[in-house]
Amino acid sequence: MKKILVLCTGNSCRSQIAEGYLSHFAGHLAIVYSAGIETHGVNTKAIETMKADGIDISGQTSNHINEYLDIDFDYLITVCDHAKESCPYFPTKAIKFHHNFPDPAKATGTEEEIRLQFAKVRDMIKGYAENFINEFIKV
Repeated sequence: MKKILVLCTGNSCRSQIAEGYLSHFAGHLAIVYSAGIETHGVNTKAIETMKADGIDISGQTSNHINEYLDIDFDYLITVCDHAKESCPYFPTKAIKFHHNFPDPAKATGTEEEIRLQFAKVRDMIKGYAENFINEFIKV
């Protein structure tokens, strides 16, 4: 079984959404973890936007990358430039991937505008996650 780690700055939005979709699309073929170089807690709007698409991430936790030093990952995916540039040395043989998604937590405007920004980023991550699983896990 493949092991995937998704890394972001605070492990609150983008990496949580990615963990949810990667787990969903991979099914029993992979174990997916997410972590941050900091921990900010799981963003409630990330939980809500995933629930709107039928994925429950309410049980996921915000974890620090150091919690996973003993796991031999197959893939490491950074989902923001800050995590890619600031990640401390992480000893792994994992194949590294990077895609910088906009941070929906920084959205401003009305509640509806913020909700739409979360949904837009969610859909971007969903497409990326589905393609990743089809290309690298379901081969």
